[in-house]
Amino acid sequence: MHSQGTPEYIPLPDGRRLYAQVLPPAADSGITVVFEGGGASTRSIWARVQPQIAACARAIVYDRAGLGLSDPDPQGRSLGRMAADLNALLDHFAAPRYILVGHSAGGAIVRLAAAQRPERIAGLVLADPADEADDALFSPAFRRAERIGIAAHRILAQLRLLPLFYRRLLAALPADAAADLRRDGMSAAVFRTCAAQSRTFLDELHAWRSNPPDTGSIPVSIVSGALPGSGISRNTRARLNALHAQRAAQSPHGRHTVAPRSGHYVPLDGAAELADEILRLIRRETAKAV
Repeated sequence: MHSQGTPEYIPLPDGRRLYAQVLPPAADSGITVVFEGGGASTRSIWARVQPQIAACARAIVYDRAGLGLSDPDPQGRSLGRMAADLNALLDHFAAPRYILVGHSAGGAIVRLAAAQRPERIAGLVLADPADEADDALFSPAFRRAERIGIAAHRILAQLRLLPLFYRRLLAALPADAAADLRRDGMSAAVFRTCAAQSRTFLDELHAWRSNPPDTGSIPVSIVSGALPGSGISRNTRARLNALHAQRAAQSPHGRHTVAPRSGHYVPLDGAAELADEILRLIRRETAKAV
C-alpha cells in the first residue's frame, strides 16, 4: 500500500477531476482531515504528516486543479475557484466534520473554503501561511521575485533539473512519495498552473484587508517556522511570526506555535509540531462529542 493511501479521482460539477489519496483511520474519531498545499505543491508534500493523522482520523491529500494528476482548470485559478474545488471535494467525501490544513498559499484557500461552509469545519491548521497583513507580499520587489522564480522553475522543469535542486526535500520523503513528486510534482505543467494562480492571488489576498473571510468561531491554529530561508530573512521571519500570532489570536480558540527546526517548509521540517497541533484539535472535537 502507498504510504499516502488509496488513490481516488473526485468528480467536479463541471466534469473535471481532482486526484486524491485517502488513508483510512486506524481508530476512527469521526473527523476527516484534508490537506491543502502551497502554490506549486502537490499532495506529496504532506507525506510526513498525513500518516501520523491517520492514527485517529481519515486523512486525505489531493492535487489542486492543474497540479500533479488533477485535471487543469480552463476557467483560471482564482481564490474563489480553488476554494470552490476544495468544497466540492469535501462534498464528495461527505464527512460530518472536517479539519482543514493549509500550507503557505494553501492557508488562504482553506480559510475561504471554511468561511463558505463553516458548519462542517471543526478547525483550521495553517502551516506558515500567507497572510494579508504581511505588507512584504504586496511589494513590487516580491512580485518581481515571484515572477522570476516561477519562470526559472518552468525552465528547470522542462530541462528535468528540478530534482537536483530539491534533493533535500526528496530525501526527506518516503520513497513512494518522493517518486511521485519527481514524476508529477516537478513538471512544467505544474509551474504553468502556478503562474496562473499568481496572476490574481496577491490582489485577491490584498482585498481581504478590508473584507476577510469570516471563519467565526472555528478554532484556528497556526504553526510558524522559526528559521529564515526560502527568501525570508531573519527580520522578516520575526515579523511574519508576530503576524501569525495576531491572526491566531483573532480566533476564539486560536493557538500559535513555532516549529523550532523549520523554516517555511513546515510540512517537512516541522512535521512533528504540525501533526501534534492537528491531533490536538481532533482530541478537542472528540471530547466535545462525549
